[in-house]
Amino acid sequence: MKRSLPWVLVVAQFALLASLAFVPQSSLWPVGTPALIAAIVLVVGGGVIALLGARGLGPALTATPVPKERSALVTTGLYSRVRHPIYTGLLIVGLGLVVLGSSVVHIVLWLALLVLLAVKARWEERMLAATYPDYDAYAATTGRFIPGVGRVRQRPGQS
Repeated sequence: MKRSLPWVLVVAQFALLASLAFVPQSSLWPVGTPALIAAIVLVVGGGVIALLGARGLGPALTATPVPKERSALVTTGLYSRVRHPIYTGLLIVGLGLVVLGSSVVHIVLWLALLVLLAVKARWEERMLAATYPDYDAYAATTGRFIPGVGRVRQRPGQS
């Protein structure tokens, strides 16, 4: 594995989030008080989810998707509901920025963020499965970004 790829993925996700924040607003839909309130709720709520996800990892937290050596698999707190709550939070923040931005460009950028995080999550999950023997059983019962959605089917013979 190239050592720079994990950092490229991290920089790309934050570049997409920054783009969502700084691309000029348009008028695909009206951005009145209801849209503004929805955007604030999504941005704050998503930020809280991402921060709680980071806090829940404790010493297992890394800046990149590469698992830390000699750390335990975290399956409690938000991780008991979804495997990637930090990514979920970032997607919710991004959705709030889409609501505020009201443009096709914002929608396309958010979809690019979704694809990037989905690819990053799959790559991370392969490393987690190789590191933690219990990961496949955990992934079979826990959604990827949304509770119950994106569970991994266990192959026959797995426990």
